[in-house]
Amino acid sequence: MEPPATDLAALDDATLARRIATGPAGAEEAELCRRLLRRARLYGLRHLRDPHAAADLAQQVMLMTIERLRAGALRDPAMLASFVLGTCRNVVIELRRTHARRERLLETYASDEPEVVPDDAARLDHARVADCLRTLPARERSILIMTFYAERAAPELAAEMSLTEANVRVIRHRALQRMRDCVDAGGRP
Repeated sequence: MEPPATDLAALDDATLARRIATGPAGAEEAELCRRLLRRARLYGLRHLRDPHAAADLAQQVMLMTIERLRAGALRDPAMLASFVLGTCRNVVIELRRTHARRERLLETYASDEPEVVPDDAARLDHARVADCLRTLPARERSILIMTFYAERAAPELAAEMSLTEANVRVIRHRALQRMRDCVDAGGRP
């Protein structure tokens, strides 16, 4: 006979796992985390050497464990603690693989030297953008200026200009496209 729900601490791991698998979400999951979260976090501290990464690992492993229990995927509920530690191991291995893959990609494709834009080119771009902005119709120019310089949102602009929010977004989209085309063409509309 199983102990009542209020005495979850007295349950063994196998019974707790079965109750999580068959019952609604509730105190059983909290008891599982109370028992095993610390172990998962300690595993993370030992293998990741970062308290924040260890906390993230522990939460991820607890979530994965509860999902697997609810899906009935744990073959031997008595091996719950071993399952949690095995899941920790697999997640750490995947984290290391991802980190190594990212490092290889950065070595291959990332440059250590930042790209330097000559001052003349920067001034030309500013002048080109200013010229293109002047060629826009007044309403489009106003919407772009208020959006990007005054940092005003579409609802504010719509109320101020007696337009709908959707109309403001369409005007802004079209104005940006005209700006791109003009800048790409060398500042000529």
